[in-house]
Formats: sequence, C-alpha cells, structure tokens
Amino acid sequence: MDISVVIPAHNEEENLEKLRRDLVASLESVGKSFEVIFVDDGSTDSTFTILAEFSRQDPRFKAIRMRRNVGKANALASGFHAAAGEIVFTLDSDNQDDPSEIPKFLQKIEEGYDLVSGWKKTRHDPSQRVLASRIFNGAIRTISGVDLHDFNCGFKAYRSEVVKSLTLYGEWHRFIPVLSYHQGFRVAEIEVQHHPRVHGKSRYGWERYFRGFADLLTILFLSQYSERPAHLFSGIGFILGGLGFLISLYLSILHFTQGTIAGRYPMLSLGILLMILGAQFFFTGLMAELFVSRNPPKRYETAESERVGFD
Repeated sequence: MDISVVIPAHNEEENLEKLRRDLVASLESVGKSFEVIFVDDGSTDSTFTILAEFSRQDPRFKAIRMRRNVGKANALASGFHAAAGEIVFTLDSDNQDDPSEIPKFLQKIEEGYDLVSGWKKTRHDPSQRVLASRIFNGAIRTISGVDLHDFNCGFKAYRSEVVKSLTLYGEWHRFIPVLSYHQGFRVAEIEVQHHPRVHGKSRYGWERYFRGFADLLTILFLSQYSERPAHLFSGIGFILGGLGFLISLYLSILHFTQGTIAGRYPMLSLGILLMILGAQFFFTGLMAELFVSRNPPKRYETAESERVGFD
C-alpha cells in the first residue's frame, strides 16, 4: 500500500459525500495505491452508516467506529494503528482542507522529509478562533523550538515510521510535529488552502488551548526527560540545595565573625527550606528513574467497537 489517509469524523454526515469524491479524484491522479480510513469518533448522527456504505461501494474505503467520543488524538491513534500505507495523510472531515493538494505533500516528502505539516496562512474561521490559534502557535514555536506556523493544522503527511512511533491521547494531536521533531524526524511545512465550513459547526473553543498548553509542558518533559527524569529533578535539587547551602554558609560565617545573625533569621529559614526542597527533588529524581526502568509506557490502547472494510 502506497498511501493511507486517516480521517477522524464526529457528526459530519453532510460533509462526507463531497469529501469522498474529492479524495478519489486527487488520490487516483497520483497513480498510487491507496486506502482511506475514516474513524467515527462516537457520532450520534448517520456518519457511520454513510461510511459503511462507502466501504461497500469501494473496498479502498474503510471505517472504524469508536464506542464513544474519545477525542481526536485517540481517534487518530486508532487510524494510525490500522494504516498500512508507506505514506500516511491526515485531514479533517469538514471539507475545510482540500484533498487536491495531496500531490504537494508527496513532493515535499520526496525531498527527504518525514513529516510535512500544512499551514493555513489564510483562514476562514471566526476572528476569535484565529486570534487564539495565532497566540497558541506562537507560544508553541517559542517553547518547543520547532519552527512551524500552524501546529494545529489537521492536514499532514507522514512516513509510516513516524505515525507508528507516536503515542497519542488528550490533546496531543496538536503536538505531533513537536513529538516527531524530538524523536529525530525531519519536519517541514507547506502552505495549504483553507475553505469556509459549509455544513456542521466547529467544536473548538478557548478551553482546548488552555488544555493544550498543559499538554505541551507534559510533552516537552516526556520528550526530553522521559528516559532520564533524574537529570531534571536532581538538577533542580542541586540548584535549590546549593543555594540553601550558600545562604547557610554565609550566615555561619557571620555568626563566627560577628557573634550574631540578628535580623537575618528569615534568611536562615530560607536557607534551611531550600536545602530541604533540594533533597526532596533529588530523591524524587531517583524514584522517577526507578519507576521508568520498571514500568515502560504502553504504546497503544484502543476503544474501537466496530470495523468495516478491513480483511
């Protein structure tokens, strides 16, 4: 299989037929074998019924149904697990992404990149969502060191080894480029069109960005310190403990040279507190190392209830 397209969908019954037609036209034009895997993320409308009919009409279309609404990250993880293509695409099911741009992604992949992310430079979303996205993307770019303009764009292309290496949950789908970059994969970005939503409504709000920042901190910790947590915790412990020791040493010198440390008792309390905190961080690092060595993380968990079109 040359290409797999993974598309999460939640209550998108009105958008699916046009998306199917556009996908077939674009994918057939590149002359490669392909499969399209829709992941129904707990829809309450006829989304899965339509997807099952697609599969009956065309065996290249497949569908996975989740037991409940598990979120985009888990839906993508399920699709990635099932994908058989050497190149894996993701895009949203709302028809705001344009499948005709798939050849542009393939061309960029052929230049030697492992992940190519879309950049919706001109967006057709409410102004408050555009503002939130720009703030969010700017913060991620600064904190992570990954030079992309649009981390949250759902239109991406990956080599299969990238998606098979990912562990996704929560809001982690937003940070796939960060996760991939810190695993050593080459990441690039291309401009893509962004069409206005015609049917349905967006389910994204400001609260998702706040959750996203918390997930970003988790990802940065896991990507840099998951196998060596003592380097972080013990490092902080040495810094705090060292400051506490220097404060205590200074006060001890004053006591022996001047005979008193009157007026500096708050500083003494601070020094003692810092040394205690330093010791706690140091031993937390050692315990974290022990935990990591004995409890390797699980790579994949599923909440699927049904599959259509798979052998």
